[in-house]
Order: sequence, then structure tokens, then C-alpha cells
Amino acid sequence: MALFEWSDKYSVNINEIDNQHKKIINIINGLHYAMKEGKGREALASILQSLIDYTKTHFTDEERLMNINGYPEFSKHRAAHENLVKQVLDFQQKFKDGNIMVSLELAGFLKDWLSKHILETDKKYAPFLNSKGIM
Repeated sequence: MALFEWSDKYSVNINEIDNQHKKIINIINGLHYAMKEGKGREALASILQSLIDYTKTHFTDEERLMNINGYPEFSKHRAAHENLVKQVLDFQQKFKDGNIMVSLELAGFLKDWLSKHILETDKKYAPFLNSKGIM
């Protein structure tokens, strides 16, 4: 069973963003599965890098939509993105330096953060962008 299951409650009614959220969920699930299966450091490092890269792409796309449409809480939302990227990059550096292991707690943290971020933060911009015709 996957760590994080997509459900319609996570939908922001913007196909591009929902599809990106689904892909991030799949990467988190892949990281969780690799950890449970005892995959080596190289495999975990590769999945973690994929997660970081794709999350940055997603954040850029999401921020572009908010910015060009004048979303009033854009700066606050962007700061939340920057905070997560910083946390994950710090974790990645510690992992690369051999100071910590990738653990199931990381996957749990990412799942909890993404779930909370979608439900509490992304859901705020959805009606605004939907009202601008973005679906």
C-alpha cells in the first residue's frame, strides 16, 4: 500500500496543478517504497534528487500562475515554497555528507507537509485562479 493516496479532496480544480501534485505524491511514494525495500544510498539519493527537481518545477509553475493573475497572497505562498525547498536541500546535504540516513520519517514528513500545504494553502488560491478561468 502506498504511503500517500491521491483523492479528490486534494484537487484544486486546475488540471496542470493537480497532475503535478499527483506526480509529487508518486515520487514520495517511490522514496518510501525504496526505503522500505532497503535500497542503497545511490538509489535513495537519485529519488530524492528527482523529488527536489520536480518540486522546484511545480513551485515555479504554481507561482507563475499566481503571479501573472495577481493572487493577493502570492508572497506568503512563495515563502512557504521557499521554506520547504530550504528544508529539503538541508536534509539532502546532510545525507550527501553521510551525517544522516534517509528514513521513513522523511517520507512521512513530506507526505504530511504536502497534504497540509495542498489542503490549507493551495486550496486558498484555487477559487481565485478558477475565477480567472484557470481550470
